[in-house]
Amino acid sequence: MTTLLEQLLEEPTLLETVATLSERLEDERELRERFRDEVDPDQKAEFINGQVVMHSPALNRHLVVTGRLFKLLDTFVTKNGLGHVVTEKALCGFPRNDYEPDVAFFCPDKTATIDLDTGLFPVPDFICEVLSDSTEKRDRGIKFRDYEAHGVTEYWIIDTRSEVLEQYVITPSGYDLRLKSGTGEILSQAVPGFRIPIRSLFDVAEHLRTLQIVLG
Repeated sequence: MTTLLEQLLEEPTLLETVATLSERLEDERELRERFRDEVDPDQKAEFINGQVVMHSPALNRHLVVTGRLFKLLDTFVTKNGLGHVVTEKALCGFPRNDYEPDVAFFCPDKTATIDLDTGLFPVPDFICEVLSDSTEKRDRGIKFRDYEAHGVTEYWIIDTRSEVLEQYVITPSGYDLRLKSGTGEILSQAVPGFRIPIRSLFDVAEHLRTLQIVLG
C-alpha cells in the first residue's frame, strides 16, 4: 500500500507543497500558542488541526458516567501508587493538537513530570472519552487516530445511551478492539490490576459495590 509520503515524493510539485505546508504549520503553531495563553480554565476547549474547538455543557448522563469512572480509577490508582488520574479540564499536549480527555491516566514516569502548577499535561497512557452527539465524530475520528499514532496505550469509548464500552489496546499495527460490551468485566491493559464490572459505570448500586471493593 502506497503511503502519503511515497505519493508526495513522486510529485513534481513537492517543493511547492512542502513550502505551503511549512507556512501553514507556522501559522498553526502561533495560533496554538495563543490558544494556550488565552484559554479560559472554566471552559472546556481543545485545539485540533489548527482550530479552536469549544464544547457545549455536557448532559447529566455524560457527567454521571465520567464521574463514576474517574472515582473508581482515581481511587484504585491513588491507593496503589500507580500514577495520576485527571478528568475533564486537563489539557494534554500532543505533537500537533491539544485535547481535554474525559478521563486520563499517567504512569509513574510521566506523573513525575507533573507538578501542582502544571497547566499542560503530557500524552496520557490511558484515555476514556464518553460519547455525546457533538463529540462522537471527533472521538472516533481525529482523536482515535491521534491517540493511536502517539502511543496512548489504551483507549476506552463509552456510549451512555446504549450503555456499551469499547476497549482499544495499542499494538505494533495500531489499535486492536479487545472488548465491546455492556456486561461482564473489563481489565485495563494500561493500569496494572484495574478490573471493574462494566455495569459499575451505568448502575449506581453496582458502582457503590465496586467502589467498596476498590477501597478494600
